[in-house]
Amino acid sequence: MSKITDYSFLFQSMFGTKNTNPIGSFRLSQLNSGSVQAQLRAAGIDTNSKQYKAAVKMMTQNSNGAMYANIQGIKNLMKSYDKDGDYIDPTTGLAGLLVTEENASSRKRIISIPESSKDEMFEQTKKEFLRENGVLNGDTTKRSDVYTNMYRKVQKNDRLAAGYTMEQYERAYRRAFLDAVRKTDPKWEIGKPVPSGALDGITRESVEANLRKSGQASFDIQI
Repeated sequence: MSKITDYSFLFQSMFGTKNTNPIGSFRLSQLNSGSVQAQLRAAGIDTNSKQYKAAVKMMTQNSNGAMYANIQGIKNLMKSYDKDGDYIDPTTGLAGLLVTEENASSRKRIISIPESSKDEMFEQTKKEFLRENGVLNGDTTKRSDVYTNMYRKVQKNDRLAAGYTMEQYERAYRRAFLDAVRKTDPKWEIGKPVPSGALDGITRESVEANLRKSGQASFDIQI
């Protein structure tokens, strides 16, 4: 969920460069002129909508007024934003997941997330821990699926904070598995087979109960 910073290919393919002038196009610097605005409205574009304004903001921030745009290109770009002007993640089809300079700090807060999502993350983390012998394998993990399923269950404005909250739970579950294995075999190292039965008795509820008991209400856990 990182902020998009390079739109050069997008502009060249959809709007043209400052050295080209496709038929039916106009310079970005002319967007607010009466004639261009009339063309946009005639084409069914609501120039007062947040969707349109978000698309224009992106275009003007990442280009220059000498570049060219066209009506179809603007319509296509508007599809990347919802009615509130929020960017729609192309992978999940959900808005509210783009981290920007404006929301980067506010997303780091603990909120209530669905119990079913915590259950899913606990089971997925345990499954992968056992399969990979404690190794974090970015090539085989399905953790992103758990996050996506959760994002669909929460309100758009809570999605970034929900993701941050889930990260803390995920770390707590993994920490509990590591502690349990090392308790069973103090000489165990990540990458070696997990001792049979080492994770027996560990439940999501027990992990979270220990967190509350230890006063780690913020879930600020480092692994």
